[in-house]
Amino acid sequence: MQVYKSFSWILLALAGSASLLSAQGEGNGRDVPFPPHKIIGNVYYVGAEEHASFLIVTPEGNILINSGYEATVPMIRSSVEKLGFRFSDTKIILGSHAHVDHMQGDALAKEFSGAKVMAMEQDVPALEKLKPGGKPHPIDKVLHDGDQVKLDEVVLTAHLTAGHTKGCTSWTTTVQENGRPYDVVIVCGMGVKAGNNYLVDNKDYPQITEDYIHGFEVLKALHCDVFMGSHTNHYNMQAKYAKLAQGGPNPFIDPEGYKAHLDNYEKLFYAKLAEEKKSSASK
Repeated sequence: MQVYKSFSWILLALAGSASLLSAQGEGNGRDVPFPPHKIIGNVYYVGAEEHASFLIVTPEGNILINSGYEATVPMIRSSVEKLGFRFSDTKIILGSHAHVDHMQGDALAKEFSGAKVMAMEQDVPALEKLKPGGKPHPIDKVLHDGDQVKLDEVVLTAHLTAGHTKGCTSWTTTVQENGRPYDVVIVCGMGVKAGNNYLVDNKDYPQITEDYIHGFEVLKALHCDVFMGSHTNHYNMQAKYAKLAQGGPNPFIDPEGYKAHLDNYEKLFYAKLAEEKKSSASK
């Protein structure tokens, strides 16, 4: 048990360090390429080894979810083209949350494609601070919890699952493959940032604890067949990709993995909350 706790806190510390770095608006990180691939139906992977980006293809154009760092955008464009699509056919750019490793590239992706950038209302102030090279962050449409983004027959629903950021957005859609419908959930990210009293007495984000709790409730209520996330390790992308070449069932159809992911992160959240409450009470 003690080993598990120690390992859990190491994971939290690492996740927190990455989050704190990601919150800096002028970061210009670089990603390691990863082979683009079909996930299921009309959903494709076009992101990097660690930071996930997804392309949803329709006859009327395509939807990109997560532009990554600005420096990652050319890599994403190359991945789209390797799959046989044109980046200029991107009509809508969405994101998971307002950190540089997921949405800093919005301006450049829009420049390359002319697409409309849409973002959750609560993340707009943070997005406006993401200005690589001084470029303003484009926001063509402000979204709200429960809004639907439609292109051709594709319907994506925005779910506010705040905590990691104030506008952290998880996306759901339904795709068809082999005559069957599959419910897809792209989880924003429910990791808890490291740091003393981040959940307790957080003056910059007073309702952070309540938002996390609500976010878990929302995600646990969703039906999920295909589980994806803003970081590839959240849904074991590399291992699942390796299984694609082996044939057999689609490894990305993973409802049990979705439940296990939420259960693990919820336990880490409540452990962190309990630790901070204990620390706060002792002061």
